Amino acid sequence: MPFTTQNAFEALAELRSRKPLVQNITNFVAMTVSANALLALGASPAMVHAEEEADDFAGIADALVTNIGTLSPAWVRAMQDAASVIKDAGKPWVLDPVATGATSFRTRAAEDLLRRGPTIVRANASEVMALAGSAGAGKGVDSTQGSDAALAAAKALAGKAGCVVAVTGESDYATDGKTVYAITGGHHLMPLSTALGCALSACVAAFSACRPPLEAAVAGLAVYGAAGAIAGERCPRGPGHLPAELCDALYGLDAEALSAHSTIRKVEG
Repeated sequence: MPFTTQNAFEALAELRSRKPLVQNITNFVAMTVSANALLALGASPAMVHAEEEADDFAGIADALVTNIGTLSPAWVRAMQDAASVIKDAGKPWVLDPVATGATSFRTRAAEDLLRRGPTIVRANASEVMALAGSAGAGKGVDSTQGSDAALAAAKALAGKAGCVVAVTGESDYATDGKTVYAITGGHHLMPLSTALGCALSACVAAFSACRPPLEAAVAGLAVYGAAGAIAGERCPRGPGHLPAELCDALYGLDAEALSAHSTIRKVEG
């Protein structure tokens, strides 16, 4: 049976009950937004990135997200070590390859992390295309491509890396290389508020601690998209208060609001 918004809400209820511990090795810009979004969602965030302890903490975390937004060599090593530990423990981790393709340093870092076997890659269209080896580089951290243009690259990347790829844009897609789900939601103000994509990756990681990878990606995209739509409606003057409204929407989201503000459609597989 196809995965539905009702299934997504059931996944959210399970997440709220389990309160998974999510280790975030993420960028300076995203730390506060990601932590607050995880707390509002019902998860427990830990912003543990020091090379000296990242691998130890991965041993106790339920899930990990690695986000390469503000890189340094030490942070790359911490991501590599934590990813290896959590994968060896059979627990999920999410790669957010921010601005892959913009510089050789971050592209090499993303490619190395990809070889370490992420459970889910969550990225915008340009990042997915760059990681898959396709044309379509972004403008800094921003995508210059629509998610529709990256769908073929997302399927190829998922097949090559043996993971789920969640590509986000005006419409979101989640694929394991064979099955493809299209998810709608969100709000046009969201790209104008920094770190909301990074916080989405953290939320997807939380779902991955509770559900199989494709279901986790679809549920995370749908729940976050619905919350984003609600938050945007509450910000008629602009995006300044959007992160706070997003957290409030995540905290109060129920099955009816989820169904009213997002859609899930199986398009392939």
